[in-house]
Amino acid sequence: MADKIYNVLFICTGNSARSIIAEGLMNEMGKGRFKAYSAGSHPRGHVQPLAIQALQKIQIPTEEFRSKSWDVFAAPNAPEMDFVFTVCDQAAGEVCPVWPGQPISAHWGMPDPAAVDGPEEVQVKAYRDAVMTMKRRLELILALPVERLDRLALQREVKAIGQQ
Repeated sequence: MADKIYNVLFICTGNSARSIIAEGLMNEMGKGRFKAYSAGSHPRGHVQPLAIQALQKIQIPTEEFRSKSWDVFAAPNAPEMDFVFTVCDQAAGEVCPVWPGQPISAHWGMPDPAAVDGPEEVQVKAYRDAVMTMKRRLELILALPVERLDRLALQREVKAIGQQ
């Protein structure tokens, strides 16, 4: 279906930095083709200010972001996901809810910019690096002919993206 909009869920334990960055980037880059969401297994309840700042720096709207539980997306009235990506190693090892529709999933682990200590310029660089890493991965998935690949090929491709 050429006009299908694919729902994507990015998961990280705290849902305060990496998954928020991924959601913002995918919604901007995948407009009209992908709709992104983010959640956490143990949400922090706030979004890291430097994550917001990193997204604003590249003109991505940030007003709607909030840290929320993945339970929101396992509820009966939740949007059905086509893809689910974990972006932190801790969330990848946790037992996830059963997602309706059996979405294609992969682990796209990356360093946590919120865990970086040091002067502000070092922390800002960590967030900028996270944005660039995720942006490259999303460019790769957006280049895939998703509607023409079978499920196994698509699973293989999205898994390979996370290993680059």
